[in-house]
Amino acid sequence: MVFIIESLDFIYFFWGMSFKTSFYFKIFMLFFSEFSKIWIFFLLSSLLATVIFTASLWFSTNNPDSEKLSVYECGFDPYEDARNIFDVRFYLVAILFIIFDLEAVFFFPWSLNLSIMPIESFWCMFDFIIELFVGFWYAWELGALEWD
Repeated sequence: MVFIIESLDFIYFFWGMSFKTSFYFKIFMLFFSEFSKIWIFFLLSSLLATVIFTASLWFSTNNPDSEKLSVYECGFDPYEDARNIFDVRFYLVAILFIIFDLEAVFFFPWSLNLSIMPIESFWCMFDFIIELFVGFWYAWELGALEWD
């Protein structure tokens, strides 16, 4: 990075302006001071992922047997063909759970910071709760949670 700055300073010296006092130098240094930690984290995490993946390929053993290669469904022995019709309500309940579970995650940081937030944040969350309730009520009325 120092080499880049010195070479750019050399180029700007011939243009008749000092690079270190220019606006571009300040933006350049701000960029590296703010984002250097992110780039270092990205490079180290990529390096660690590569090392772990390569080590698992080198050191892992491959011992297939009949038990490992057998077909399974949710930990149970297979008793029917895997291409049977599957009830769509399982998927619907799973999707509804994910939606309402992820929406409930917003309550925790909001409740922790409520005392320092402006009153608009309270009303925004109140609107969010109403929309969450309307979605739940719609799913209930539609019969998505009915299990016959």
